[in-house]
Amino acid sequence: MRLERTLEALARKAIHAALAVEVDPIVRATADAKHGDFQLNGLLPFAKREKKNPRELAEAVARELEKESAFEKVEVAGPGFVNLRLAPSWLGAELEAHALGTVVEAAERREKIVVDYSSPNIAKQMHVGHLRSTILGAAVVNLFRAVGHEVLGDNHLGDWGTQFGLLIVGMRRFGSDEALQQTPIEELERVYKLATAAAKEDESVASEARAELAKLQSGDAQNRALWQRFIEVTRKSLDVLYARLGVTFDLWMGESFFDPMLAGVCTLLQERGIARHDEGALCIFFAELEAAPADLKKVKEPFIVQKRDGAFLYASTDVATALYRDRELKTTRNVYVVDARQALHFKQVFAVAKLLGLPQRFDHVSFGSVLGEDGKPLKTRDGKAITLASLLDEAEARAAARIREEELDVPEEEIAATARAVGIGAVKWADLKQNRTSDYVFSWDKLISFRGNSGPYVQYAHARVLSIFRKGGLEKANYLGGAVLLETPEERELGKRLAAFGDVVHAAAETSQPHLLCDHLYDLARVFSGFYEACPVLKADGPTRESRLGLAAATAEQLRCGLTLLGLTAIERM
Repeated sequence: MRLERTLEALARKAIHAALAVEVDPIVRATADAKHGDFQLNGLLPFAKREKKNPRELAEAVARELEKESAFEKVEVAGPGFVNLRLAPSWLGAELEAHALGTVVEAAERREKIVVDYSSPNIAKQMHVGHLRSTILGAAVVNLFRAVGHEVLGDNHLGDWGTQFGLLIVGMRRFGSDEALQQTPIEELERVYKLATAAAKEDESVASEARAELAKLQSGDAQNRALWQRFIEVTRKSLDVLYARLGVTFDLWMGESFFDPMLAGVCTLLQERGIARHDEGALCIFFAELEAAPADLKKVKEPFIVQKRDGAFLYASTDVATALYRDRELKTTRNVYVVDARQALHFKQVFAVAKLLGLPQRFDHVSFGSVLGEDGKPLKTRDGKAITLASLLDEAEARAAARIREEELDVPEEEIAATARAVGIGAVKWADLKQNRTSDYVFSWDKLISFRGNSGPYVQYAHARVLSIFRKGGLEKANYLGGAVLLETPEERELGKRLAAFGDVVHAAAETSQPHLLCDHLYDLARVFSGFYEACPVLKADGPTRESRLGLAAATAEQLRCGLTLLGLTAIERM
């Protein structure tokens, strides 16, 4: 169901009938319900362009809209806005025709999209800095799929580069095979720190690390075997963490996969006149390229794709990745879920891709930082980055404690599993409900709350709706297709919320902004609470009872579907 699109079609028809012109109208929900349910915009720019009185045009369009059964009231406001109040009978019929708003229509133009997210480094623990990319990326993948796109989620691992020379030397000098077996990531981090410190103090160690790296990159069997072991033990650790988060990937194409292509990329950039050598390094100077974006032409520093010592950089790897996704994966859109600090880098990568003639759409889904309550990046008391595993442990423990405090309807033997779903869901919701471009403050007290805009509140709302059907001995699925009566203000408000679901999912997918869906689910849960208090469901009679059960079933189904898209568990009993 796409309510706003349906209303825009009616508005387009009315504008053509009234003004004999084609204008793309914009219909959006009103900020204040006193002015109606929706507002028609778009006439003011047309009136200005045609040098006509916008209010007169709006009044002519309003007269046409009054002929439509969709509207209970149409009125012109201000300089030329048209406020629309929906007819409850029409809205009820629309909900009935579209499974009470629980079905999301496919996008008109389906795409093949790769979403690049999470991307931790081999031999390192995932920490809170990886939280947003992982959670946001997984939600974006789900949203794209919900509107019908073909999507590949890619974990672009940091599994290549200079750190492996130090790791190889470190394992031979300081490493413990037993520790690598038992606590692999912790051992690799310990070894790396020791090797790095040794290399700073002793040039011979640094020289040895460079030599071992060169051997690795040239295919030395022993170094390749050790490198492969680093990858395998890290993957096992990552798989455990991703399983806890409920996050999966279709591809694991790390930097090493693209390494054989980098020399060819550099040659191609030179042949196309995009890159040239400067002081021994291969550089791109956007100011020298006529087809480069205007803002990049102002950047004085070169975009370096190969250092003077022959080493490749993220620039060359990311360009190779874009070429591969075009030639081999045949994508139409490439989405990179990476923090905002990398904005310039990705703007440059995307510009190079366009200069090479790649036809895909490139999107940088950027995001801000997770801050502690002191306003600084979230860290432990001793200043270290908080590991993602310890963060999830704490969330589960706090959720279990809160479930007991609230005396929720959860048997003791189910508390651990429920706390896992609630705790991890709370972490995800706290992240996803933010506008992703903003930093946000991580607060434990607000996180595990069954009140207000939180994951546990929406999960509890879902369980509360299902309790109606349990109490009545009824099946929710049997009530998703009946007649809908919107007779009371509370029924009408709930109907409007349910009808908005499809538009919200499409908007969240197209803009890669999961917080739009969070806002909808929270509002839906809040509005349902008001409906349930004012409108008896099981105690109602006849068609009213059937309709209210349908509204309850649709609410539960939208909450379930929305929570699932965001990566949260829709808990059935709390």
